[in-house]
Amino acid sequence: MSDLFEDGPSGNSPEYTVSELSGAVKRVIEGEFGLVRVRGEIGRVSRPASGHMYFDLKDDRSVMAAISWKGQVSKMQVKPEEGMEVIATGRMTTFPGQSKYQLIVESVVPAGAGALMAMLEARRKALAAEGLFDADRKRALPYLPKVIGVVTSPSGAVIRDILHRLRDRFARHVLIWPVAVQGQACAPEVAAAIKGFNAIAPGGPIPRPDLIIVARGGGSLEDLWGFNEEIVVRAAAESQIPLISAVGHETDTTLIDYASDRRAPTPTAAAEIAVPVRMELIAALDGQTARLTRAVVQGVGLRGQRLRDLGRALPRIETLTQGPAQRFDLWGGRLGGALTLATSAKRASLDRVAAPMRPRLLLDMVARRRDRLDERHRALGQSHTRRMERAAERLASQSERLQSSITNAFSKAGRDIAKDRTRLASLEARLHAAPGLQLDALSKRLGALDRTRQTLGYGETLRRGYAVVRGEDGVVTSRAAAAKAGALEVEFHDGRLPVGAPAKPAKPKPRPPKSGGKQGSLF
Repeated sequence: MSDLFEDGPSGNSPEYTVSELSGAVKRVIEGEFGLVRVRGEIGRVSRPASGHMYFDLKDDRSVMAAISWKGQVSKMQVKPEEGMEVIATGRMTTFPGQSKYQLIVESVVPAGAGALMAMLEARRKALAAEGLFDADRKRALPYLPKVIGVVTSPSGAVIRDILHRLRDRFARHVLIWPVAVQGQACAPEVAAAIKGFNAIAPGGPIPRPDLIIVARGGGSLEDLWGFNEEIVVRAAAESQIPLISAVGHETDTTLIDYASDRRAPTPTAAAEIAVPVRMELIAALDGQTARLTRAVVQGVGLRGQRLRDLGRALPRIETLTQGPAQRFDLWGGRLGGALTLATSAKRASLDRVAAPMRPRLLLDMVARRRDRLDERHRALGQSHTRRMERAAERLASQSERLQSSITNAFSKAGRDIAKDRTRLASLEARLHAAPGLQLDALSKRLGALDRTRQTLGYGETLRRGYAVVRGEDGVVTSRAAAAKAGALEVEFHDGRLPVGAPAKPAKPKPRPPKSGGKQGSLF
């Protein structure tokens, strides 16, 4: 066997190219490991923009490269995450570009319920750290919602139970958003339904729900896994409409239960939480009405009794008015004498003031006032004279400035007129010369167009030895048309020439009868 691998011309081992050897290795590996199931721990996970997923499968001694194409990733119910222990199903192949083998993974399932629970707990802690499960984020449920949105499967028993319980307790308007409640499409459809209900505008053609119920019947952990997906939890936490989660039975717990505003142990219990019992409300309303009536009657009676008690404590009207009436009479009797005394006192005071006033004093006061008035008149005249003088000086100064401005304006206007006259003469000369120049340009253009017409016309073609054949119906372009025409006319470059009609084949003349002018027998 050692001779097969000897170097030199004596060796008889075949020579392979790198591609041939890589292809042979690829065929061997793919043939031996067509479909395998590998158990291991997820290592590095990478998802580039192409949508493919690259990750490692490892144990305590070895590492294997794995890849899932975009279409396979979209069908995975459980997405690989770093640290998960999984069982990957796929086929072995090689990547010649890097001389390595890899596993093309078609599906991934966790290696037992313990791995699922560990991954679920890790996801719960991560989302709780973001505050999505905080109690202060949860909203109060409306006491009696007008419209209830239900996110569930339209064909299961869950929707029938919810509708039946709502009809028994308090019938409400229900909007159903059909979704898949398990499988690959569950998580995106449930998240889209929650966002869709929140996107309905209030007052539109479709009523906006006042409450949302996300419901599903019981099942295994794998069946309920869609309600543990991050997109569903975030959609429930971001919902502006209060949300009740009713997924599974009472012992089942999913992550949407933590993000919802209220968790119901069963879908039927969710309907009971959503609305009260109509008959209980009617009974409670009747009881409250009776209590209100009794309270009003009792209150009116108590206030009437209190008013009567207070009325007995008040004094009589005569007792209240006797004292003021007596005081009024007393002061009325004193008013006449007081007025007389006040008039006498005012008259005495006037006499004291008028005694010093004599006619001479009045005349002296009038003279002093007249002198003061004359003095002010003279001062006013002098002030008016000075004001008029100052106004005349300002008027003279402004007149001189105005005369200078008028002289400058006239000189500037003269210069402008001369400049405009020169410009007008130049424009007039250009105006007189413009028609001639325009006519010359148009004549040259017309001549060029005429030369072009003659060059492109069929007359030049006739000069090169061609001719135009015309018939009764116009130009003849074929021998058949010429044969049908009665008369032809040929046009040359120097004139037209008529041409006779083509000769037609003579029709055979009928032979005379041989019976000597008598009609022969038909037979």
